[in-house]
Amino acid sequence: MSDFASKGIDEKFCSECGSIIKVKAEICPKCGVRQRPAPNVFGNQEGEKSRIAAALFAFFLGGLGVHKFYLGKIGQGILYLIFCWTLIPSLIAFVEFIIYLIMSDEEFNRKYNNG
Repeated sequence: MSDFASKGIDEKFCSECGSIIKVKAEICPKCGVRQRPAPNVFGNQEGEKSRIAAALFAFFLGGLGVHKFYLGKIGQGILYLIFCWTLIPSLIAFVEFIIYLIMSDEEFNRKYNNG
């Protein structure tokens, strides 16, 4: 209980040994274990793509290929933009919206977050 009282606002607990370390520390100075970055509001690590964000982009802006740009598929995003006047990209994006919703987080991370 005394650990909580002495931990400052710019400190956190080591994920391995529980020692109090600086929030920005990448490696614990006591045990040497690399610290993982804190998850963001979507529950994923900084720089990772969110499955729900991709689904929302596909639903609302999929006809313009915004979800493809978000997922790093720039070439496919450009194709969606070129053919957006045909409404075919909108239909495909709606199907992709459903796929993103039923896809597991593990499968999404494996495919789009290199994990």
